[in-house]
Amino acid sequence: MTARSAAAASSLVLAGLLALAGCTDFYEIPIETPIQPKMDVSGFQRVLVAGFIGGGTEDVDANLETVRLLRSQLRTKSQLRIIEADALPLADIATTESNRDSAVAAANSSAGVAPVGPIPTANIANAPEPIPAVKTDSKADPKKGEPKINNEKDLAKFDKIFADVAYWKKLGEEYQNPLIVTGTVLFTPNQTSGFVMQNREVYDAYGRRSVVPVRQYMERKGFILQPRFVFIDGRTGAILYSETFHEEILYPQNQSVPALSTYFELMDRVIPSFLSTLSAQKIHGTRVLLK
Repeated sequence: MTARSAAAASSLVLAGLLALAGCTDFYEIPIETPIQPKMDVSGFQRVLVAGFIGGGTEDVDANLETVRLLRSQLRTKSQLRIIEADALPLADIATTESNRDSAVAAANSSAGVAPVGPIPTANIANAPEPIPAVKTDSKADPKKGEPKINNEKDLAKFDKIFADVAYWKKLGEEYQNPLIVTGTVLFTPNQTSGFVMQNREVYDAYGRRSVVPVRQYMERKGFILQPRFVFIDGRTGAILYSETFHEEILYPQNQSVPALSTYFELMDRVIPSFLSTLSAQKIHGTRVLLK
């Protein structure tokens, strides 16, 4: 059934209903359906979008762009006041915190302060494995000191920072106990090939146009966006809520699309869900009333 025939059928159904109801007219009214937020943020007046551990490609600074984008959205679509601060280099901080914890554990082990096992020794081989050392060859890497993060396995090495209650509580005290938004953003190039269905215009002998589906082999490229938003209570340092998304897009091989444009296109799909975590959203529609 075409759209036109469907509309005609709908009109007939509506007309039949009007006749049965003895009504001679009808009108539409706009309605709004509220959706409650996923998380109760009534205890917060301010929000700090602190920073993200980003990776996947060097074409987009996932940390900086995500912080800017979320703050921009929250300014207009949230009741919380936005704290303006520099985006934290969270990957570097996670590395520093992990190495410091390892050093403290090793020192405690050798001094016998926190004995683990029968006899405390200076054997640091059993100390927690630190995050792999960061490449510091500034000549070869213009972003000196930044950890290399290419995939989810690399990101998993930094998860410990989100459970570091002491660190987040200290950060919260610095900014007067706000709601803290942080997480990870993996933005990776993607390339694939195979058969896809496409619509193709065709014209018959009389010049009449129609669209038919065609199965076609294509090589395509694009990006995969995997943001993970972590909401932390700045008063206690505890994680309140966390949610992960997965979005991807592919373009024809010969189409050139800047990585930053693709990043924003994919984030546009995620932002409504992110906002619905913090604030009530409304779905707009119409309702038909009979006279």
